[in-house]
Amino acid sequence: MTGLFITLEGGDGSGKSTQASLLADWLRESGYTVERSREPGGTELGLELREIVLHRRGPIAPRAEALIYAADRAHNIATKVRPAVERGEIVIQDRYLDSSVAYQGAGRVLDPTEVRDISLWATEGFMPNLTILLDLDEAIGRKRLDQARSAYDRLEAEHGEFHARVRAGFLALAAADPERFLVLPATDSIESIAAAIRDRVTVLLG
Repeated sequence: MTGLFITLEGGDGSGKSTQASLLADWLRESGYTVERSREPGGTELGLELREIVLHRRGPIAPRAEALIYAADRAHNIATKVRPAVERGEIVIQDRYLDSSVAYQGAGRVLDPTEVRDISLWATEGFMPNLTILLDLDEAIGRKRLDQARSAYDRLEAEHGEFHARVRAGFLALAAADPERFLVLPATDSIESIAAAIRDRVTVLLG
């Protein structure tokens, strides 16, 4: 029996963690075994890499940044996500390779195809059954972050033009793969977003 791999994507402040928690709760109440993960930081090694890539003082070269994310992803998929899916569980993950294409490809202005290929090699081509993109204007996202925290990580602290490129990168990915992506406005109510996600996941569950 094979499970499902569901990822949530979007800019900072779009509500991915909230929706991941709501979806996991609903699936568990429905009798499914659910594993949660995130990138970076879904494993013990990932937590160490997360500290480096998001909180290191001083610059990190864009290509080095992309490779750190790919290393975290390789370990997360090999040791946590793929085994859970093969056991028939449902894995819900905050960010995956689409984030690298959007943040390091579009945001850092690297070649998006090269960034994607690195992650595909790192994960042996492992792809989600469903990717939920919570689309949010970068200015609204910044206001939400301002209300929620007093300090930003390295990517959150980037300027508005960077986050505008990231948003455009996500939307381009969704347009190129509409069967995998479910794009929802992150400005809708939490309840209506959760309901739309449940409807799509119900179809996946058959």
